[in-house]
Amino acid sequence: MEITERQGKIVEIVKAKGPITGEQIADLLNLTRATLRPDLTVLTMAGLLDARPRVGYYYSGKSKSDALVADRLRKLRVGDFKSVPIVVREETTLYDAIVTMFLEDVGSLAVVSEGGILEGVCSRKDLLKATLGKSDVHKVPVGVTMTRMPNIIFTTPDEPVLLAARKIIQHQIDSLPVVRTYIDDAGNEKLEVIGRFTKTNITRILVELGDIR
Repeated sequence: MEITERQGKIVEIVKAKGPITGEQIADLLNLTRATLRPDLTVLTMAGLLDARPRVGYYYSGKSKSDALVADRLRKLRVGDFKSVPIVVREETTLYDAIVTMFLEDVGSLAVVSEGGILEGVCSRKDLLKATLGKSDVHKVPVGVTMTRMPNIIFTTPDEPVLLAARKIIQHQIDSLPVVRTYIDDAGNEKLEVIGRFTKTNITRILVELGDIR
């Protein structure tokens, strides 16, 4: 979001004289209150200004760059930053799952059926529990230890990255499978795994936003 020259003047006035009413701002700019109303609405929604009834407008403490970064962050979508999915089949042994996780340097694996349909997720914690339980990692399949639907937290390409990041924090997980939803010939909803959204993706987004000039 870019603010206009007049909106910039309004911000400077509020920073210097706030709290200040809309009528007072209009007088200082030799404009009517009705003329300024759209500008004040934009600046308030952008987070540059706050307003209180019978008090007036005051500076929120956010810089223009802060507001611009926040505005851009709300518009980012998971599909623009997702990574390539790392998947295994349900019959994959625990040993092979551990090796895959190590070689791919990931914290969890999406477990899929034919066609890449999401069936479960196997995390490092799941594999650790299995090995501590003295399971035969060369014989026991991933399907025994994985988390199954509908207990899987996932995201979609068009979901805002903020919402996906909140899911990761709320559920204390390393990543989310990114899925495409469709209805099969039998009328059943299917989730096709098309990516993964991770803490590393989130970190990369923050670094890129921080480098904006």
